Amino acid sequence: MANKVMIVGTGNVGMSYGYALVHQRTNVNELILVDINTEDAEGEAIDLRDALAVSPSYLKIRSGSYADAGDCDLIVITAGVPQKPGETRMDLLKKNAAIFKDMIGQIMASGFNGIFLIVSNPMDVLTYLTWRYSGLPAERVIGSGTVLDSSRLRFRLSQRLHVHPKNIHAYQVGEHGDTEFALWSTAYVGAQPITDLIKKEELEEIEDYARKEAYTIIEKKGATYYGIGSCVAMITNCILNDEMRILPVSSYDEMSGTYNGYPAVVGRNGVVRRIGLKMTSEEQEKFNKSTAALKEAIKEAES
Repeated sequence: MANKVMIVGTGNVGMSYGYALVHQRTNVNELILVDINTEDAEGEAIDLRDALAVSPSYLKIRSGSYADAGDCDLIVITAGVPQKPGETRMDLLKKNAAIFKDMIGQIMASGFNGIFLIVSNPMDVLTYLTWRYSGLPAERVIGSGTVLDSSRLRFRLSQRLHVHPKNIHAYQVGEHGDTEFALWSTAYVGAQPITDLIKKEELEEIEDYARKEAYTIIEKKGATYYGIGSCVAMITNCILNDEMRILPVSSYDEMSGTYNGYPAVVGRNGVVRRIGLKMTSEEQEKFNKSTAALKEAIKEAES
């Protein structure tokens, strides 16, 4: 396998992701940077290459165009209008849907037949639109989902319980946005249910923190990018290494007809399967509310 990856969008998110790849061990062999600002893409490629003499991995890095997409294994899209302070992810929909239609058309014209990984917001809806625009099988169009949100949740829980975040098994699910929620019924630290260790009122505060942290960061520094960059690098390695890890990526949900963040097995062929979880009646109601919001957004986008 060539393990050739293209990043579309060389802004803060795309380059945080590129930086994360360069500074960890990865099987990515070639990284191509594409942006509407070609000078910026070239400058970022040069800057990243300067780290290769001291980085743990060596990969070819260059700028390029959509014409280079044909033999890529993975295309990661971070391009689009950025989220502004006070603006919800759904506010971005109309601006970015038109950008994606043209962009996906050009990429598919190159003969691309790999996997799309969508990061741009509103991510779930843009992942759905990428699937529709590309004509690729649903399992090969993936969104970053609630991987970052779940990371925020796990870190907050780790601080509360004084254990390493990697020993926390808990997921935020649904829309990557205002209607996401924590699946407390399946949340564990080691083999202990988290609901046995923390009271419901405090769990609700932790869940709310994970859901709203992005707004706090945007208010303070204008954008979020380090966390998502690291998460996308992890998803990339999971795909290229065929790790078959369970990640809450945004995948196609046949029941609702939407893409939403939900635990799924991820490997070299994309999403292998969504995990069958038994939600409580309260969690199912929240999940239905979240998918209903996504359905409405998709309807608006398609109209």
